[in-house]
Amino acid sequence: MVQQRVAKVAVLRGEFVQEKRVAGFKSPLRSQGRFVLARDRGVIWTTLKPFPSEVVVTRDRIYSVQRDGSRQVELDGSRQPALRGVNQMMLALVAGDLQGLAARFEAQATALPGQGWKLSLTPKSAALAKAFARIDLQGDRYVREARIVEASGDATVLDFSALAETPAQLSREEAARLD
Repeated sequence: MVQQRVAKVAVLRGEFVQEKRVAGFKSPLRSQGRFVLARDRGVIWTTLKPFPSEVVVTRDRIYSVQRDGSRQVELDGSRQPALRGVNQMMLALVAGDLQGLAARFEAQATALPGQGWKLSLTPKSAALAKAFARIDLQGDRYVREARIVEASGDATVLDFSALAETPAQLSREEAARLD
């Protein structure tokens, strides 16, 4: 049901607001920015506030882009194969790739009015359960909200807006960042 409602686009662009609630902190940590998702390549996550930064997630690695344009690899799936699964899971979450998520999570879907849907994911493996208690997605043609509840009790909520399928191709610069 959800699989049929989520758009299968090659490139999706949008904005995000992220709020992370951490145990022991009164107020959530809040950031906002924009992203470019290339379904078969990865996601460029550009934080604009409160501090400019950029993280690029591909199927094989996660790296941050420094102010001088250099890359600092945070996680490399070719050196740590278990991390490749984490990268693929993160891409599947942002892309709404339910097939990719079903391999790692038990899913409970709920249809909402119109083309809306909700999906609650609980980890299948003990290894994932050590990191995540639950992931809740909500959307329509796109994922509009992701709520990630960590095993520690900390929670992150991502709200996606201004979603657009155009331009449908990556720019040269975007493609280079995903190589």
